[in-house]
Amino acid sequence: MNKIQKVKRISQVLDELYPNPPIPLHHENAFTLCIAVLLSAQATDKSVNLVTPELFRRAPTPEAMVKLGPEKILSIIKTVGLAPTKSRNVWNLCRILLEKHDGKIPSTFEELEALPGVGHKTASVVMSQAFGFPAFPVDTHIHRLAERWGLSNGTTVEQTERDLKKLFPENQWNKLHLQIIYYGREYCPARGHDLERCVLCREFKR
Repeated sequence: MNKIQKVKRISQVLDELYPNPPIPLHHENAFTLCIAVLLSAQATDKSVNLVTPELFRRAPTPEAMVKLGPEKILSIIKTVGLAPTKSRNVWNLCRILLEKHDGKIPSTFEELEALPGVGHKTASVVMSQAFGFPAFPVDTHIHRLAERWGLSNGTTVEQTERDLKKLFPENQWNKLHLQIIYYGREYCPARGHDLERCVLCREFKR
């Protein structure tokens, strides 16, 4: 099966399994989405979803987050990986939003990636899911599956992103990245991979 055939089959299977994939991180708006994605770096979505309800209850806006302070933020998110660094980044990000962006999340890659703790992947999620801009955020699941399915050589996430953008239509990117994440978690995990359950890997290995 060549790449064009694989792309068609991937889209078909994922649309059947996940026709309307929800964003796995709890959020209410662009601000809370950005904070949640920042917290999810090198942490599970589940661990982030356990702490954000209280964090956003206490600080639903950048103003409230700045008033909360880094130490109080840390006390709320302490169970999330790299919490000390993330608490400082969240506080500084909110301070910069107030100083430079009228308290609003900016809607360009350049401005987002200039914020503390916001890398390209976080910016891509915000641009795609909050602002509807075509983007293809690549996390560990997508990076793994793209290599497993023979769509990318898998050397870097940046290369995987470029390869996938060339293969899939732009109007699919925002939904597709969520679909692949869900498929990777449910059917194509890093460990305990079962070809009987993973229809795509099973077909691609024929």
